[in-house]
Amino acid sequence: AVSNDLWRRAAACLPGDNTSCSMRAAVVDESAYDWEDDTPLAIRSEKAIIYELHVGGFTRHPSAKVKHPGTFAGLIEKIPYLQQLGITHVELLPVMAFDEQDVPPHTAELNLHNYWGYSTHSFFSPHPGYCVTPQQASHIREFRDLVKAMHKAGIGVIMDVVFNHTSEAGAEGPVINFKGITGNSFYLTDKFDKRIFHDYTGCGNTVNANHPLVSNFIISCLEYWVREMHVDGFRFDLASALARGEDGQVMQDPPVVWGIELSQKLAKAKLIAEAWDASGLYQVGSFPGYRWGEWNGMYRDTIRRFLRGDPGVANEVATRICGSSDLYQHQGRLPISGINFITCHDGFTLNDLFSYNHKHNAANGESNRDGCNNNLSYNCGAEGPTSNTAIKALRHKQAKNAFAILLLSHGVPMLLAGDEFLHSQQGNNNCYCQDNELSWLNWADSRQNADILRFVQQMIQLRKRHASLMRRNFLTGAMLEHRGIADITWHGLTPDQPPEWNNSENRFLAYTLAGLDAEDADLHVVMNMSDDKHSLHLPNIADRTWCLAVDTSLKAPHDIIPSELQKPLKKPVYNVDSRSVVVFENIENRLLNDASPGFFSKLAHMKIFDLNE
Repeated sequence: AVSNDLWRRAAACLPGDNTSCSMRAAVVDESAYDWEDDTPLAIRSEKAIIYELHVGGFTRHPSAKVKHPGTFAGLIEKIPYLQQLGITHVELLPVMAFDEQDVPPHTAELNLHNYWGYSTHSFFSPHPGYCVTPQQASHIREFRDLVKAMHKAGIGVIMDVVFNHTSEAGAEGPVINFKGITGNSFYLTDKFDKRIFHDYTGCGNTVNANHPLVSNFIISCLEYWVREMHVDGFRFDLASALARGEDGQVMQDPPVVWGIELSQKLAKAKLIAEAWDASGLYQVGSFPGYRWGEWNGMYRDTIRRFLRGDPGVANEVATRICGSSDLYQHQGRLPISGINFITCHDGFTLNDLFSYNHKHNAANGESNRDGCNNNLSYNCGAEGPTSNTAIKALRHKQAKNAFAILLLSHGVPMLLAGDEFLHSQQGNNNCYCQDNELSWLNWADSRQNADILRFVQQMIQLRKRHASLMRRNFLTGAMLEHRGIADITWHGLTPDQPPEWNNSENRFLAYTLAGLDAEDADLHVVMNMSDDKHSLHLPNIADRTWCLAVDTSLKAPHDIIPSELQKPLKKPVYNVDSRSVVVFENIENRLLNDASPGFFSKLAHMKIFDLNE
């Protein structure tokens, strides 16, 4: 358990003794901890819904109303909220001990700190800043309490881990541990001048991950967090840096990556790669191994363009929402290999994706040079906050469109914490140093935007009740014998009209997704990102009647209708608004024709339809 109470980074960058202001550590005996028979959860990946959050920012705002803001304990207090939302896993931004002082000089002059935590220095210690009593070396117990509480609630814990670089940075960086005890073996350095650090991470150094000693260190560390902390998986920051050999070149079969995959102690842990690094290596669809999931950056970019209204992407959207078979199927991998996301901690929040065309990062102290310039965003007609009711309504509809598409897609969906109630960072797309109200979740937004929060909760429930959205294998278009229809059928504006695959201006998709067995409802999905309204004819499926489930153009509570409140459509025709997503579920006609005593009263009680109709 480490302490940074005396730590001064600047002193550790200079020659000489810095003992008076160095980090401190305690060896902790936690063998008596009572796990209460807890074990890591075994939630199948096709059923997973991941929720990426920052431990500090989730509860640090006063509106969180927790006893211990910004800590593991504070997050425990919010578990009932996570249960109500319906997610299955939290993915915690880095919680291994990191250097909060690791920021550029101009940023430090503004009294800003490293907030996200991608500056690890002590890989076996939870971060002291997230503990209630770190001076008592309670780090391990407090983190274990969080994991145990999450597991009791049925929620898995995935850690965002940073093994591609450390907080020691390059030659001018501080000496904390590895520079002092491993010589040049821990980092990639120049072949002829070991004082020169190779930087494939944008952070000053690159860990020499495929050196035998370093590889053993990394795997042992991961096994420790599974064995001693009961975590359920890991997301690897800039994972492609781990595929580089000791000469910096990309290896076809990097030992550390395969060692992680083949470790028996990690056999049940989820492994997720951010399959790129900061020097142009991009391995989405080709990251080494078979067990690894990948942050699907191609899904993010394609869906953002579709939501923005770009023409010519509908064909690729169809591939992405069906699990990105072009990336994974030829390798014998599955739809669960892709972690689908539209927003994450790095970049615009969902609210800002539809509120800003440009980044606004001046508060970071780097003259707006930092952060991504290619955001694929659409401000809906005004840059930033507006009083224009039409623009505000479109932004709300676009947020619902994004959630609907994400949760209807095959693969593993990941949501960014706060998006479900439209958290804004005021256009800052790189809040790595903003440990303040710009980044902290304001829980008043969950009341102000309760309609969006409800929509997300109900979309998660819709996903969970349809096994067809959680298929383990790719769709084929083949007929299902138990239903007499194909697993997926694509349509134009009418069921007998083929899709406009060859129309480069097409911004409309419609398809029918068959239930996995005879008892499952089918889904008919329409995604209209054009500026035109369409009169849609629904397909005729024997012995089934369609009910409206989702229409993002409608106001709450009519925008999404729980199954027990749905009513059969009187006619198989529906008017689809511009820039909207519409979903229909069907019901077996035998239920409607069942005339047993009390049946219609039961349906009326369920509000499927009114007895007077």
